[in-house]
Amino acid sequence: MKIRVDVKLKPGVLDPQGRAVGQALHSLGFAEVGEVRIGKSIEIDIDTTSQEVAVSKGREMAQKLLANLVIESFEVSVIG
Repeated sequence: MKIRVDVKLKPGVLDPQGRAVGQALHSLGFAEVGEVRIGKSIEIDIDTTSQEVAVSKGREMAQKLLANLVIESFEVSVIG
């Protein structure tokens, strides 16, 4: 089974990379672009047939390694 862990900065945490991308988009003529926030998406194959087990393992991985819980939040979803 495949899961996706989406990690993003918590609201209120400064995102200098997102700001730089937003400014670059404006300079390329995309004036309608507002705030840009950058995150990461991690796809993981897990050897289980249980969606509950897969999501639980994904949460555990995110809490222990994939996300910095002080400044980031995460969501785990089954994708296959």
